[in-house]
Amino acid sequence: MLSSSSPASELKKDEEIVFFPSLAQKVAKGAIWETEIHGWVYEPEQRSVALELFRKSLGVKREEVSDSENALFTERARAFMVDNERGKPISIRVGEKVHAVGKSEPNGHVSGRVRIPAEDLTSERVSFYAVLPAGDSRVFAGEIHRLDAAGLSVISDLDDTIKVSEVRDRKALLMNTFFRPFKPVDGMASIYQSWAKANGAKFHYVSASPWQLYPSLADFVLANDFPAGTFHLRPFRWKDETFFDLFKSPEKYKLSTIEPILKRFPGRRFVLIGDSGEKDPEIYATLARKFPKQVVRILIRDVTNEAAESDRYRLPFKGLPATLWSVFRDPKEVADAIPR
Repeated sequence: MLSSSSPASELKKDEEIVFFPSLAQKVAKGAIWETEIHGWVYEPEQRSVALELFRKSLGVKREEVSDSENALFTERARAFMVDNERGKPISIRVGEKVHAVGKSEPNGHVSGRVRIPAEDLTSERVSFYAVLPAGDSRVFAGEIHRLDAAGLSVISDLDDTIKVSEVRDRKALLMNTFFRPFKPVDGMASIYQSWAKANGAKFHYVSASPWQLYPSLADFVLANDFPAGTFHLRPFRWKDETFFDLFKSPEKYKLSTIEPILKRFPGRRFVLIGDSGEKDPEIYATLARKFPKQVVRILIRDVTNEAAESDRYRLPFKGLPATLWSVFRDPKEVADAIPR
C-alpha cells in the first residue's frame, strides 16, 4: 500500500475522476492513519438528445421551465448520463508517496483502504491527487479528513434539514433538485459553525441524494458557509429505479450508512440531526437504543407542524430519556443543545 512504485491511474484523456471526502483513523499505535479512498471514474456525456430524454423521464417539459432553470438542469443532469468506466486501476499521491487504491467497478466507483504514515497527514484536512499517465497535466483532487478516536461528531441529514428540498412534494422535490439553486435552511449554517468552533464538532453529511449530485452538494455546503465534512450519499442508476425511489423507505439505507461510522469510532460522541419529513426520528431512535453511550443528542427539525408531544415523536422515542431528543423549528432553539 505504501509503495512509491505504484502505477499511474489508467485514465484516458476523455475520462475523469471525482474523489469524495474520506475519513481517516489512527491505527498501529498512532504511527499510521487508515482511510478508505472513494472515487468515481467516468466519461462525460455531451449529447443534447440524451439530455432531452432525461428531462422527459422526469416528466418535465422544456416549456415548463425558464432559461436559467434549464441551464441549471443541464449542468446537474449530465452527471446522470455519463459512461461509467470499469476496470480502471487508480492510484493517488499523498505528500510524496503513491498509494494504489484499486480498480473501478461496473458503476465506475472505486474504493480501497489506504494506510498513510502520520508524517503525511499532519493536519485535520489533507488533499490528495490522482497519479496520472505521463504527459497528462490535469488535476483530480480529493480530501482526507482526520478523525480522532475521541471527540464530538455531528451526523446531519441534508434534505429539509440544512437544504430546502420539500421531499414530501414530488414536483417540488424534482424542481429543487434539478432546476433551482439549492436553498439553505435559514440559520442552520451559523449554528453548525458555532458547534464547530465552540464544541470542536466534526461533520458528516448523510443523504438519500445520489452520488451524482455530490459536486453540486459540496458546492452548496461551501457557498453557504456550512462546516466542511464528509459526505455519505446513495448509489443510483436510472435503469434500476426512478429518482423518487431514492427517498422511499430510507431506514435501511441510513442505518447501514451511519452504523459503520459509530462502530468505527466507538470512543466518539455523536449528535444526530434530521427532520420530521421522512423517517429520521425512527432511524435515530433505533441508533440511540443500539449505541446508548455514543448517541448523546437527537435533534429533529419540524417540517410537518406537529407538536413535540404528538405521536409522531412520542412513539419512536418511547423509553428513551426525554433529555436525549428535541424538536425544533427555529435553529436558534438548539444553539446550545449539544454537549461541549
